Amino acid sequence: MDAYDKGSDARQGLGRDGREGPPGPDDAAEQTGGSDGTEEASAPAVPGETGGPVEVPEVREVPVAPSGPRTGVAALSPRYQVGAVAALVAVAVAVCAHIGLVFLHVAPSNTLTKEHGSAVDEWVFPEFEQNWKLFAPNPLQQNVAVQVRAEVGTADGGIRTTGWYDLSAEDGRAIDGNPLPSHTVQNELRRAWDFFLSSHDSEDRPVGLRGSLSETYLRRIALLRLDRNGAAGPGGVVERVQYRSRTTNVEPPPWSGEKVSDRPTYRELPWWSVTPERDDGNRDDGNRKDGARKDAGEGGAA
Repeated sequence: MDAYDKGSDARQGLGRDGREGPPGPDDAAEQTGGSDGTEEASAPAVPGETGGPVEVPEVREVPVAPSGPRTGVAALSPRYQVGAVAALVAVAVAVCAHIGLVFLHVAPSNTLTKEHGSAVDEWVFPEFEQNWKLFAPNPLQQNVAVQVRAEVGTADGGIRTTGWYDLSAEDGRAIDGNPLPSHTVQNELRRAWDFFLSSHDSEDRPVGLRGSLSETYLRRIALLRLDRNGAAGPGGVVERVQYRSRTTNVEPPPWSGEKVSDRPTYRELPWWSVTPERDDGNRDDGNRKDGARKDAGEGGAA
């Protein structure tokens, strides 16, 4: 019979002599061995239950790597860290706002551009102007070169006419090989010429005040460029300037099969006076000047 068949004594943990208490040696022998003296398999002893010393596992300390000196924002005091974070957030917001406004400038017309177009233009023009549009339906297929020449009053009282100066070619040479060309070199002349074309009719007559303003702008550009090239020469003075454009078609790719003319076409503008006493935007100043010279010559001949 096993312990479960001994009745209430077994449940109360009574020893062989009927007393309560821990089991004696005989009881232990009964539990660990059979009646024939053979040992029965038993569960391994748990440390501390046999009365022996309890072995505590050795705890090893993990060495902590020495921390180096702090760098960057972490090296600042908390007050300056807050300031640095605020500055970074402000820069990030400004960059995102700039990218968004430029995107609206080049994007097709939409609700935002119709409602806030003036605010977008105020931010973009003139420093951040973009000469391209998303989904442009008709890209430019021509090369337009702007050229200028001048009538120079020489030191001996004569008049000579210079050759044509290709201003567009000068800008092209300044851009080629330059990783950071200036906004002026890239856009000043081109935008001035587009401004003139959009504010004049087919007979080169100005339409409103913007037309006169565009002529004044072109005259000033011509004077600056001619002076840079030394067109007047020693003792000479530029009195009149004349613009012209040279337009050539861009050659289409071979696979297109399209045929275009490779001959350039020219558009010449009237002579414009640039002397201080005649710089009033009137294109007929040069003609009046020629008439005065002719009258003077006839009077002298008479």
